[in-house]
Amino acid sequence: MPVDSINLDLASADYFDGRASLWATLEMRSAVSDDHPTALLGFDEAFLRPFARALIEAATTRAAYRMTILHDARDSERCRVVEYITGSGKKLQELILQPFDNVVLISAGSTKDTEETLFQLPRTDSFLRAFAKMAYVADQALHDLLDDMDRVARHRATATNP
Repeated sequence: MPVDSINLDLASADYFDGRASLWATLEMRSAVSDDHPTALLGFDEAFLRPFARALIEAATTRAAYRMTILHDARDSERCRVVEYITGSGKKLQELILQPFDNVVLISAGSTKDTEETLFQLPRTDSFLRAFAKMAYVADQALHDLLDDMDRVARHRATATNP
């Protein structure tokens, strides 16, 4: 499916068990799907910056990039990144970004040394510049939101326990 536009969407923000967290999605729109958004990836606050860096690095160096998705040791059940292409949120352990002449192919890696193609992004200078800017602005906004959520939680805690 051709990518007409790509955007990031804040899916949820929560404060639970003394920790602010959020969930965002990478979505694309295409004339093929009547411009309805199609979610590609869902991820937590720690994913966007390394993913954008990996995409730019793979595209500019023309070398494949393997991105391991590390899980938080204190909560191994918590998903960090899921893909929505093949189902309703399959947990990812590794992403492989493989550059070709005109696109960067994004695949999911598994422990069985198999790869499953998920989607591809354009490898043009204009797309990479726009994606880098979008990712930077979104990452700043997401982290500002987390800081605000932490500040509100601390304020509530001090107000209830003077």
